[in-house]
Amino acid sequence: MSNGSPAGVTGSMAGWTTRRWLRTGVAVTLVVLAVVGSLSVWAMARAARMTDELVNTRTPALVAAVRLESALVNQETGVRGYGLTGRTEFLTPYTQGVKDEKAAMRRLQSLLAGDGRARADLARVRELAETWQGRIARPVSAASAEEAVPLAKERAEEGKAAFDALREAVGRQQARLQEQRAVAAGSLREATTLRNWTLGAGAAVVLAVAVLVSVALRRGITRPLERLGAGARTVARGRFDQPIAVTGPADVRQLASDVDSMRTRLVTELIGSEESRRLLDEQAADLKRSNTELEQFAYVASHDLQEPLRKVSSFTQLLQRRYGGQLDERADQYIAFAVDGANRMQVLINDLLTFSRVGRVLNDHKSVDLEKVLEHTTDALSVSIEESGAEITHDPLPTVVGDPTQLGMLWQNLLSNSIKFRAADRPPSIRIGVTRSGDLWEFTFTDNGIGIAPEFQEKVFILFQRLHTRDAYPGTGIGLAMCKKVVEFHGGTITIDPDHGPGTRVVFTLPVAEVPEAVPEERAAA
Repeated sequence: MSNGSPAGVTGSMAGWTTRRWLRTGVAVTLVVLAVVGSLSVWAMARAARMTDELVNTRTPALVAAVRLESALVNQETGVRGYGLTGRTEFLTPYTQGVKDEKAAMRRLQSLLAGDGRARADLARVRELAETWQGRIARPVSAASAEEAVPLAKERAEEGKAAFDALREAVGRQQARLQEQRAVAAGSLREATTLRNWTLGAGAAVVLAVAVLVSVALRRGITRPLERLGAGARTVARGRFDQPIAVTGPADVRQLASDVDSMRTRLVTELIGSEESRRLLDEQAADLKRSNTELEQFAYVASHDLQEPLRKVSSFTQLLQRRYGGQLDERADQYIAFAVDGANRMQVLINDLLTFSRVGRVLNDHKSVDLEKVLEHTTDALSVSIEESGAEITHDPLPTVVGDPTQLGMLWQNLLSNSIKFRAADRPPSIRIGVTRSGDLWEFTFTDNGIGIAPEFQEKVFILFQRLHTRDAYPGTGIGLAMCKKVVEFHGGTITIDPDHGPGTRVVFTLPVAEVPEAVPEERAAA
């Protein structure tokens, strides 16, 4: 047997249980997933930040710079047209350009709040715009039509130089914003690529972890359990010599070791049971021989011993009748002793034969109506019942399955005992009750006789146990022992009720007869 551990781990980890392996595996998996998740979140956050910068800052700033340039060009066009012609309609583009310039300036100032270099470019554009507007645009636009033309001609060269400088500053601003937008777009592409690679790597790591967990569970837990189950099934098929493979975590190995110990114990017990069975077979053979000898003894007792005993009884009775009164008193007493002993011996032999046949010879089980059994028993005991003045009452008695002869002996012994052991001052009153308790009928034989002391209520069911002398109550002491044997042979129990008094109450049970299913009329008619 091997003493392995998951994935061939040896050393200090060989003592790890399944729970520890699972906890460690889950912890490592969670750490790996946390790292991969953190990297994925960081990459996605960086891509989102780059997207936000490009969409919400760099691109709008470039658009605002273009609009600023357009507003300044409109102003210059309107002022120049008004200065050349003196016509006021040329001031409309100028007026609109001033409004657009202010809006573009506010937008750029808001977008470039965190960029010092861009703010410097914007400040330079604003400075040059203020210079051009202060020297050219506002004075010309504010002059009348007659004054605007000479003023425009006078400052034409200065205006051209100032506006060229302004346009150059605006161009530099747009170029720088374009460059920054291109840098932001490149950073966004890099962040997007990094995000995609990170998510792909995370998915690959998750897949790899799932594969590793599956392989580890297979090699460390599932496969050892499969080997253990296969070994147990092999043993269950009778291969008790096949050892159980001990592999896997410490607790699985312990389980396999326990199962193997159980197998070893079974082998030991099997060897012992084989030896016991051999001894039992020998004892059964001896018992069979003994039973054969007992049957032979019963035959001898019923034939060979009965005949000389009858002769002894007959001749002693003849001797008593012929010579009774002719001899002295002591001789008559001796003859009476001999006649009584022969008669009692004959009764005892007959009772022993009857007792020995219970459960062995009379084994004809069939439906028995206990009402009829009680009727036959009272007929057989009619003389004793009439002489004693016994009163017998009973509940409606059921039908049971059993040997009618043995059940008749049971009823006769119980009734005769109640009549025999009656009180001297009152006639016997016998009550037979019956109730059903599950699959058993519970019978009670209650009388008002002399009763049985508590210390003797178990002994009365033992063979030859007598509580009184033969002079007081005749009998062989076999009656209740035979009742116990009959009841137990039919699958019941018999006891004396210790709480009843005065008198005696015998309680015994018999199985409820299985009632066959009724045949439907259609089938019966068919």
